[in-house]
Amino acid sequence: MARYIFVTGGVVSSLGKGLSSASLAYLLKSQGYRVRLRKMDPYLNVDPGTMSPFQHGEVFVTDDGAETDLDLGHYERFSNISAKKTDNITTGKIYSDIIKKERTGKYLGKTVQVIPHVTDRIKEFIKGDITNEDFVICEIGGTVGDIESLPFVEAIRQFANDVGKKRSLFIHLTLVPFLKSSDEIKTKPTQHSVKELRSLGIQPDIVICRSQKSIPIDQRKKISLFCNVPIDNVIETVDVRTIYEAPISFHKEKLNRQVLKYFNIRPKKNANLTPWKKITDTVLNSKKQVNIAIIGKYVNLKDAYKSLDEALIHGGIFNKVKVNLLRIESDNLKKQDVKKLLKNVSGILIPGGFGKRGTEGKIAAINFARRNKIPFFGICFGMQMAVIEFARNKLNIKHAGSSELDKKCFPVIGLMNEWDKDGKIIKGTNKELGGTMRLGLYEAKLRHNSLVKKIYNSTNIKERHRHRYEVNKHLQSKFETNGMIFSGMSPNNNLPEIIELKNHPWFIGVQFHPEFKSRPLNPHPLFSSFIKAAKSK
Repeated sequence: MARYIFVTGGVVSSLGKGLSSASLAYLLKSQGYRVRLRKMDPYLNVDPGTMSPFQHGEVFVTDDGAETDLDLGHYERFSNISAKKTDNITTGKIYSDIIKKERTGKYLGKTVQVIPHVTDRIKEFIKGDITNEDFVICEIGGTVGDIESLPFVEAIRQFANDVGKKRSLFIHLTLVPFLKSSDEIKTKPTQHSVKELRSLGIQPDIVICRSQKSIPIDQRKKISLFCNVPIDNVIETVDVRTIYEAPISFHKEKLNRQVLKYFNIRPKKNANLTPWKKITDTVLNSKKQVNIAIIGKYVNLKDAYKSLDEALIHGGIFNKVKVNLLRIESDNLKKQDVKKLLKNVSGILIPGGFGKRGTEGKIAAINFARRNKIPFFGICFGMQMAVIEFARNKLNIKHAGSSELDKKCFPVIGLMNEWDKDGKIIKGTNKELGGTMRLGLYEAKLRHNSLVKKIYNSTNIKERHRHRYEVNKHLQSKFETNGMIFSGMSPNNNLPEIIELKNHPWFIGVQFHPEFKSRPLNPHPLFSSFIKAAKSK
């Protein structure tokens, strides 16, 4: 019988609801319980797939092909539980579903309203696709009091009433600011946030207080008194030196114990914090360092490459080195500046992306990495740029490019099925782009004696994709004759999945997104190998 934990936030956004939910999930899972994590987002987009990373951060992709909120990446990395399409929903998706039903007469002429139709759809999401889970942790996006989040707050209030207090728990995360001018911790924002939540019909059972400094017992008592929460359920979360300390911090504050106590459950076993302590020690105390340049369009916003940043750190953990990330805006990277900007880096990574902006800067950086034997990792669009660079400078195809960016180019990159047998683009094809993106888990087979086969130690792999354009397979023999090997292919041999260079210490491009499957407790082999190569440079 599933028990439901609802996590809300107040005062300000970005306090760490996702990290708190993920840490709690790990602690409960390590005690022997089955856990599911879910995210409800209040924006009107159906999903974040069409949103700019500057607006929303990265788009996380699940095995079954959902484009979701980046918090699902936190969930997976900390809990090692793979998310599904059914674990993320938005206001846009809810309204879209309801309007489709209304247009086809499914409501039998009734007036369609927020209550009960929208709230009922949210409740369906909360309890849907649940089998044998012990705990379902649901994070509500946004901040309590926002107009956008009101239907979700009302829905979880109704849901708790439906299933009863014995099966529902409310956790509210708030800010407890420290005022340097008066040298004081202030609890009033938390009091007001809880008051706002209570005005909507929800009394939090646990309050998590985010603060720069440890909260004195007198201030905790004040929060307990005015928020009507037992003192043991006032949990502090002080800013940590690395996010990998979060499970340790929450365990020290007895968050998981209080959750089990609330549900009147005796722990099966103690939570295992040893792996996180080892990881934290490695991250904070590694003497050896490597500098990795990330060259992309969205480097000014850290969340735009959140999973990528984490995966590189995971590779550093595996190799016991600290990874310093040098973020370079590809728009501003000129060919004449490449040597100066990249002279002190041990590895170069080009991430995924869409659109023409910044492509020439990426190509210049790839040329520098190839010619100077610097470890290079191209992911998705980064792999495609590596293919274009090689075609221009080694195959002498001066107008080599992608049909996504230039319809007049020689398309070494293009949509599936848009080339003829000679590798030339077929005129008038692919005017419609809808439904052509590859999303989710796809299989690839690895070539014998290739570097990637050695890295994976396997002949077949499954990785998550998010792209529309592909490498022109008809040119494979030309590339391989000149030293670029198509070392990973789709099972039917039609789609190149991985390229690598002969006579280079480490030069790999992948059409998929390996960062989505990397975990701090289980780093992805490609990132571990890439950092190892950078460490050896």
